[in-house]
Amino acid sequence: MPSPPSDLANLRRHIDEIDDRMHELLIERAEIVGAVAASKIAGINDGDAAFYQPAREAQILRRLAARHRGALPFASVVRIWRELLAATVRLETRFAVAVFAPPEAPGFWDLARDHYGSQTPMSAYRTTGEVIRAVAGGSVAVGVLPIPHEGDPDPWWPELLSAEENAPRIIARLPFGARGNARGEGGDALAISRSAQQQTGADRSWLALGSAAEIGRARVLRLVTSVGLACFFYAASRQGEETVILVELDGFVALADPRVAALRAELGSAQHRLHALGGYALPLFAAALSAGA
Repeated sequence: MPSPPSDLANLRRHIDEIDDRMHELLIERAEIVGAVAASKIAGINDGDAAFYQPAREAQILRRLAARHRGALPFASVVRIWRELLAATVRLETRFAVAVFAPPEAPGFWDLARDHYGSQTPMSAYRTTGEVIRAVAGGSVAVGVLPIPHEGDPDPWWPELLSAEENAPRIIARLPFGARGNARGEGGDALAISRSAQQQTGADRSWLALGSAAEIGRARVLRLVTSVGLACFFYAASRQGEETVILVELDGFVALADPRVAALRAELGSAQHRLHALGGYALPLFAAALSAGA
């Protein structure tokens, strides 16, 4: 085979040099991750020893999106970094994922693999209840479930209504970047974990209200708006003697939020129980993902 022109050979040599530098930086990054893990174990990480930090991951990708330039589509950068971030978690701790992936909905497996890495141990489950129990029992760190829809005949989210401190909560939305070539036409997914939602500056939160009395959709939305909260989703489900209502709210909204206290007061005797079910960092917008294309 004839030798390539000297200018092409020089370009290839330059690419090899860049690859070597990138590889060295990855090695250095892994060493720093090890030091971070050691500090968490020692309990000196500002009081937060959680190894999986979805809020931190979202902030990293947002920062990279803000500085991105050139011809490489940022959607590809996200894919590269998702593998890197997933590998980072596995360096720090044992990490496995349970996925709702029945034969008729294979796309959720693809979403989970793209987000949590091709080398992360994952198990497929046929029911949402099995995923929730796997997370609650601690056999996996994260569970991936279909995003709720109004009118779901058998919604999974009422199973999260627990006052226990380590009960599973929503901590991420998938995909955070582009969907890629996931199979099927399934929608987005939510990830649950026994860790708490973390604030990122651009978030959504899920709040559940359980009431023995009938509270109509119009009243719930009116009350939510009256206390200064913006609602993007509403669903209701009858659970035994109780009606359970799910709302998705703009921003980071915890039970200690003064607006939630105001909502309790407005509901009065109709309020039976109120739960913060967690939330997620808003995924990247399409404009950011196409940057560089």
